[in-house]
Amino acid sequence: MGQDSFLTAGMAMTEEQQSMPLRDAVFVSLRKAILTGKIKPGERLTEVKLGKVLGTSRTPIREAIRMLELEGLVTIVPGSGARVSRMTPENLQEVMEIRSALEQLSAGLASVRITEKETEQLREACNAFIRSTHTGDSLEIAEADVKFHDMILKAAKNEKLGSILKGLADNIYRYRYEYIRDDEHYEHLIAEHSELYRAIQSGDREAAERAARIHIVRQWESIRNRLLSESGK
Repeated sequence: MGQDSFLTAGMAMTEEQQSMPLRDAVFVSLRKAILTGKIKPGERLTEVKLGKVLGTSRTPIREAIRMLELEGLVTIVPGSGARVSRMTPENLQEVMEIRSALEQLSAGLASVRITEKETEQLREACNAFIRSTHTGDSLEIAEADVKFHDMILKAAKNEKLGSILKGLADNIYRYRYEYIRDDEHYEHLIAEHSELYRAIQSGDREAAERAARIHIVRQWESIRNRLLSESGK
């Protein structure tokens, strides 16, 4: 897509967004479009054209773009304007190194702290993810994946860990969505989620940490290979 692709990206505000402060509504709309790839990496965010799409003045758009910059989703270059930050092997490695370590910790803690009720909730989240893969809707599948991992984090019962992962959420989600867009990965994801569930449910901390590591590294390597291929390296 060219730099005008967001004009057809389906970015109309929802009823919920219309009740928000305008800056926040614009931020939510742009963030979702970036995370789901409707606005592509490297694409320029033009305030005038975005204003036409979203029906707003330039001020809330400018404020929303600055918020996106703080989250690392947008890069502002003097004289060139704002562009969606590109996904690079280097950035991927930084994000996935941290995610791998934190997800292993989360799974390990969950395996020794999970309650009977949470075990049932995790099983349902695992099954809900499987059902989501039958829809073919990448956004629905990604959200089901988030809920599964959030359930593990809840069972870990460590608020600081949760805060750290929340701070990485957008960077993680961007790569998660990129991986999930390819349906050839669904079989692996289902098997890995099931293995994670079994290890946590059985209270096997070592197995839970190992399953989490394998789960993240597979995604890491797949996306890395794609990025390298696209860059010609």
